[in-house]
Amino acid sequence: MILISFIAFVIAALAAGGVVRWGGQHAARYGTGMPQRFHRGHVPRLGGVALLAGVVVSWAFGVLQSMAFGDPASFAMDGWVGWWVAALLPAVLGGMAEDATQRLSVRGRLLLTGLTGVLSVWLLDLQVPRLGLAWVDVWLPVAPWLGVGIAWLAVTGLPHAFNIIDGYNGLAGMVALVVCLALAHVALQVGDRSLAAVLLTTAAATGGFLIWNYPRGMLFAGDGGAYLWGVVIAIASISLVQRNPAVSPWFPVLLLIYPVWETLFSMYRKIMRGTSPGVADALHFHQLIYRRIVREVFHDDHSRRVLSRNNRTSPYLWGFTLLTVVPAVLAWQSSLILIGFCLLFVLSYVIAYLAIVRFKVPGWIQS
Repeated sequence: MILISFIAFVIAALAAGGVVRWGGQHAARYGTGMPQRFHRGHVPRLGGVALLAGVVVSWAFGVLQSMAFGDPASFAMDGWVGWWVAALLPAVLGGMAEDATQRLSVRGRLLLTGLTGVLSVWLLDLQVPRLGLAWVDVWLPVAPWLGVGIAWLAVTGLPHAFNIIDGYNGLAGMVALVVCLALAHVALQVGDRSLAAVLLTTAAATGGFLIWNYPRGMLFAGDGGAYLWGVVIAIASISLVQRNPAVSPWFPVLLLIYPVWETLFSMYRKIMRGTSPGVADALHFHQLIYRRIVREVFHDDHSRRVLSRNNRTSPYLWGFTLLTVVPAVLAWQSSLILIGFCLLFVLSYVIAYLAIVRFKVPGWIQS
């Protein structure tokens, strides 16, 4: 696994460098009037190209390595890897098309991620076999379409959740990297080496992208990168639970509660204001932290001031994410504990959001 992870890192880093080198001129086409824009200058949003290159090349090498050695104790990457790639391509390529042209509608992107969800449940036979709640689990064998529907919803929705939190340098990328490592850790605990290999290579490719994204902000993941993270993590999460009865279905839920709840809360907030959930705004949690917690940076160069504040925003959310990842990794078998921490996160998020909106943030939190 070390070799293919190294390949994923190197390929992603080199591809990202190529995008930075030759994609700057194309980035000048992006509009500047978007409410979610918190940077200066023209930055390419084609980080998904680097991530996809790193993931696909490393997976292909893993398949060749497994075929060459044929060791049953290895990570056994074979034909199923091709189905993973086939399933994720509609969403990822659609996201890249939006990053390159800015012309793909929200509905179009939803349709493509929905298609990826359909391909995932069809080609990979994905379904959620249990929910860790006895009164619900008795119905899943009777109505297996419920498990299939939940799996489809997860694969369709998580890419958009990662896209929502992809607002500042290193934010979505670091969340994706930490989640992949946590999932890989548990996969290794239950002996699922093939799934661990997929997750470790995805984490390594993300690391190759991050050296260009944080702290210099020279490349953004864009919709393509966010969709790749969302699809791979969603499929891996469902597969881990489906193939290993010891893993609680609430383990990946707690790992991903930040982007998932950010999405649900944003939808609720927009509906209450009478606007479409698909309309971008600047009231997400990370945007409020940027505006009201991260203090103004004084520098003669305006671009450097914006970059510095941008970089100081993400660590707040990294810490917020670790508050869910640590208990999830420690209690990955206990649905009761995991559900309790999910509820605690939701409560903490709402309290923190309202405190920031009402300017009731303690001074010691500000940086």
